[in-house]
Amino acid sequence: MKNRSPWLYQLDQARVSKTLPGDLAADVAIIGAGIAGTATAYFTLKYTDKRVVVLERFKMAHGATGHNAGQVTSYFERGFASLAEEFGLDMAARGQRAVEDAWALLDEMYTDAGLDIPFSRFEGHAGFTSETQVLLHLKNNHRRQEAGLPLERMRISETAAFLSAIPAEYKGLYEVVPHQKVLALLESEAPEYVAALSYQKGCINSALLCQEVFAYLLKTYPDRLALYEHAPVHKLILRDADALLDAGTHTVTADRVVLCTNGFEDFTIINEHGLEVNGRFHAGLSGHIGYMSGYLEKLNKPPVAISYFPQSGASAGEVYFYLTRRPYEYEAHPGHNLISIGGPEAALPERGAYSYEQEFPEEYVQAIDDFLRKTYDSDPNKKIEYIFTWHGLMGYTKNGVRMVGPEPQNPVLLYNLGCNGIGILPSACGGRIIARHLAGEKVEPSIFDVPKKG
Repeated sequence: MKNRSPWLYQLDQARVSKTLPGDLAADVAIIGAGIAGTATAYFTLKYTDKRVVVLERFKMAHGATGHNAGQVTSYFERGFASLAEEFGLDMAARGQRAVEDAWALLDEMYTDAGLDIPFSRFEGHAGFTSETQVLLHLKNNHRRQEAGLPLERMRISETAAFLSAIPAEYKGLYEVVPHQKVLALLESEAPEYVAALSYQKGCINSALLCQEVFAYLLKTYPDRLALYEHAPVHKLILRDADALLDAGTHTVTADRVVLCTNGFEDFTIINEHGLEVNGRFHAGLSGHIGYMSGYLEKLNKPPVAISYFPQSGASAGEVYFYLTRRPYEYEAHPGHNLISIGGPEAALPERGAYSYEQEFPEEYVQAIDDFLRKTYDSDPNKKIEYIFTWHGLMGYTKNGVRMVGPEPQNPVLLYNLGCNGIGILPSACGGRIIARHLAGEKVEPSIFDVPKKG
């Protein structure tokens, strides 16, 4: 099956890419025109006077941004209690709050650009099947309470066998409800789900967001912004006060360079005056290919995003499924919802090759279909036609936290990368942080700082 993304399907197919016309110079060069590069360009142009050039190796938003699940959510791929243990409660809270505040940053981009593309917000849910999962998230809530963060709402079925084993310190952090209430929140009839965690989520076509925001930026800052596609960077040479980017037949010179990629581009970083950067940068990320499918159903339910944890473990690498429902926006008179489901992943071999042109394995279609029929749409006689099947490459940092800020060995280079599977809000958050650095502001230490050692 082909890699066919519903988000790219909605883009302006007639838009003409502009290629790099020759050697040029700018104050800031941004590598990557996905959601991270878009947010970084937006906040840099708005809050500084810098001249910006954005270089995209293929087409805008056609990488991970155009091959994601379409969810907007503020959680990390690891729990808040784990972040507090590593960084301390105060710094972890500031990091969590920064990502949650990125809802306002998305609003800022959306409003300034005068957008009217669909952007749904709602209370989303996560469903759990085990005591281990529930206790992990109650611990997270307990630490959130200590940090003064809003609590995630936990509802536990009155039939859960472990109710009496919940520690007294978690009293007030959950509600005991009829089992049917939990299943109703999860829109499931699978009896093994005994708890639901609820918090603000949303859905948006982040590829379309990039397209429309860049259209606004190019119109608003014609003398300070240039976007060039089909402009892969082969080599990045960091010098004392600037950088030289080898883009094949042309070069770009910039005072600062921001990497807004998933970390798996085939280029070399050379630091002329300092310790080696290239190996540490590439070794700091691991790749996972996420697989997703989409089908249509009647437009008779509101937008929603739900995650399902069918296994009993609670490790950071636990397999889970995620589902997003939203109106099918490509119809002249919408009459359907698009149901998007993902979950199966495959680890990319170290520095292994990945192509968006790779076929979608039938085994992953089957895995998604098996989950769907067991958990969300249990009608065994219903014929489901997956009109979209797509996969995308996600870059995971070693500690599961986005990497944002200057390279310690040479601050000419900055990063806004490492989606860790959940990229829209962290990308906006990272873009604002980068703009503060570029404006010369004093930016306090955070959980997003680039580690000094690989």
